[in-house]
Amino acid sequence: MRTLHARGASVIEHPLDFPFADAARRVTIMSAEAQPEVIVRPVRDVDAEALGRVHAQCWHETYDHLISKAALEKVSPRRMAELWTHWAAQGPEFKMNAALVDGEIVGFVGSGPARDKDAPAFRELYFIYLLDALHGTGIGQKLFDAAVEKDEPLYLWVAEDNPRAHRFYTRNGFTLDGATHTEPFLGETLTEVRFVRA
Repeated sequence: MRTLHARGASVIEHPLDFPFADAARRVTIMSAEAQPEVIVRPVRDVDAEALGRVHAQCWHETYDHLISKAALEKVSPRRMAELWTHWAAQGPEFKMNAALVDGEIVGFVGSGPARDKDAPAFRELYFIYLLDALHGTGIGQKLFDAAVEKDEPLYLWVAEDNPRAHRFYTRNGFTLDGATHTEPFLGETLTEVRFVRA
């Protein structure tokens, strides 16, 4: 999904900064035996470092079949954290929420005013990411519900080749409106399609 960084900010630094394995080690994975506490709450400025790690890990998991390994390895959790410091301080018209499992951030969501000149709705879902190991647990739906009002008209952009995300948005009342674009992403290109909920 098109993200806020796409308009001018770089997320690439030296590939050895903040190895991605660190993010995986910090996450509590749900199991059949455990009943972990799941909380979805507004993002705080103190969350920036953890959000940076999880954001980088989610990009690896989401885009590994769309973007080269070399490009993904250059994504910097530190730069992501800097962006989250900014995003956490935006006004009330922006809804930025994090999902925590047993106190560890495992996903996040962001929505706010529409950015497209031809926007089909006043609000846009900017992004929603959840660590791959937690897909299918209902946490993604909790994140969505925290950022979007019930039956609220809005739209979003998502990678054309992301069928799991397409199914999720379809279940939540979105349909493709025919709009598509290809934009720069980590030094390469990514084709996205637009979903709308009227």
